[in-house]
Amino acid sequence: MEYSHSDAELIKQPIGYWSWAAYKAVVSRIQAALAGVGVTQPQWWVIAQVARADAVKTRGEVSGLLRNYLDAGPEVMEAEIDRTIALGWITEDAEGRLGITEEGRALYDKAAALQGELWAERHAGISDEEYLTTMKVLQRFIHNTGGHGWHH
Repeated sequence: MEYSHSDAELIKQPIGYWSWAAYKAVVSRIQAALAGVGVTQPQWWVIAQVARADAVKTRGEVSGLLRNYLDAGPEVMEAEIDRTIALGWITEDAEGRLGITEEGRALYDKAAALQGELWAERHAGISDEEYLTTMKVLQRFIHNTGGHGWHH
C-alpha cells in the first residue's frame, strides 16, 4: 500500500481528519453492502441484538443499548425496531420482549456472513497487534479530549 505522506509527514497529520476519513470509508462501505441484502445498518443492529441474545431482550434493552451507535438516538432506534417488526423480521410480545422470526433469522444469517466478509476486507494486511494498538490509541484520543465511547 502506498501511504499519503512519508512517515515524517504522517506523524504531523491531524488525527481528527484521518479518523473522520476512516469512519466515512468504513461506515459507507458497511451501509452500502447491507443495503445490497435489503437491510439498513440500524435494522442490522436490532436484528443482531435479538438473534445473538443469550436471553430474550426487551425493546427497552435493545433501544437503550443501540441508541448511542453512530449518534442514532432513541427516536431512531425505536423507529428501527418498529420497522423490523413491520417487515416481519422480529416480533414483540405484550411485555416488550423481542423475538426473531424465521425470515429474520434467514436475513440475520445472510447479513452476518456479509459482515464477516467486510471484517476480513477491512482487516486485510493488518495484524491483530496493529489492530489492538489502533484501538488503544483511538481510545486514548477519546480519553485525552474528554470524550466518551463504549461499544458492547
